[in-house]
Amino acid sequence: MTTLDVNFIRQQFPAFTDPDLQGWGFFENAGGSYPCRQVIERLNAFYQKTKVQPYGPYPVSAAAGAKMDEAYTRLAGYLNVDEDEIHFGPSTSQNTYVLAQAFRPLWQDGDEIVVTNQDHEANSGAWRRLSSSGIVVREWPIDQHTGVLNPADLDHLLNENTRLVAFPHASNIIGHINPVSEIAAKAHQVGAVVVVDGVSYAPHGFPDIDAMGADIYLFSLYKTFGPHQGLMVVRRPILEKLTNQSHYFNASSPRKKLIPAGPDHAQIAAAAGIADYFDAVYAHHFQEEVEAAERGRRLHTLFRQTEQTRLTPLLGWLNRRDDVQLVGPDTERAPTVAIISKNKKANFLARELAEHKIMANSGHFYAVRVLEGMGIPLDPGVLRLSFVHYTNEEEVTQLIEALDAVL
Repeated sequence: MTTLDVNFIRQQFPAFTDPDLQGWGFFENAGGSYPCRQVIERLNAFYQKTKVQPYGPYPVSAAAGAKMDEAYTRLAGYLNVDEDEIHFGPSTSQNTYVLAQAFRPLWQDGDEIVVTNQDHEANSGAWRRLSSSGIVVREWPIDQHTGVLNPADLDHLLNENTRLVAFPHASNIIGHINPVSEIAAKAHQVGAVVVVDGVSYAPHGFPDIDAMGADIYLFSLYKTFGPHQGLMVVRRPILEKLTNQSHYFNASSPRKKLIPAGPDHAQIAAAAGIADYFDAVYAHHFQEEVEAAERGRRLHTLFRQTEQTRLTPLLGWLNRRDDVQLVGPDTERAPTVAIISKNKKANFLARELAEHKIMANSGHFYAVRVLEGMGIPLDPGVLRLSFVHYTNEEEVTQLIEALDAVL
């Protein structure tokens, strides 16, 4: 079994050599990861060498366009989709809002959509607002004790009027990983479109979107070691049906159809650095040359194995304490850990952890409906601890010792 070379990994992230960050354990990755050096280098190079309008007839403009094209092609390869199914926008929240507007003209009053209360509000609120224009919104509720979604509950929600089902790949509070393929199969049986919020899952390894059966998949590049952009995959048959959200003369352009404003040229170009990073990690750990989708699958496995190794001692320590409640189950989860202390408020714990050089935060993290569904007060909410594959064993030990001190 291949073991992740964490020292090599951390060499790819300038943050780990920054003097101001020495000694700090970073456990707020669910809010945004460190960017890899490949992304930073591409962003700097674009601003220094090609910061002009792209796709023009002169050389520097053509070069700028080529750098942007590379991001579409390279990331599509890792996600196992076609490059014209990749769309960049300023954030996942805005991308989802635009999608909701693009879908509404396709539906009749009385048509139904299914949303959950496990979502970050970005993949819930935009769809729920359509109830004011005649769409029936049905909620797929979480279990009030575990926060988990039961796919069997969908059997009572889906019918011939269901047009769309939106749910998270993993909750940004619960951390539980939902069985996307199983849920997608149920939705497709009634002809519904499947929209998956991957913001809290993609940082732990890019998914094979073609294999899982999602029609639309969204996540944030700034949480996957990249620039501050949202990426959404919209499969071609769906894209062709959606109403144009750009200028009327852009309706036939796949890249522009769902982006009301102009693209951020530099950040799109820099996004190719994520693929550069993945390529470097793959080459360091594997000898066999394979296509990008297979490299992505192997890296996904490698990242998840590493993260689970780090997660196990933290969950074990939490389970041994009687003064802390883990929010959600302790199995089938991403390394996003929300906890509630029985004696101390979450915001107090976050401040105290900072005194021990632990970066973490507290609150509802825009997952208000999750906390309400589990009866957890929004103020102060939960303490959230989240990490990715570049987190090392020493930092997890540092976290546990700091928690022991502040609790």
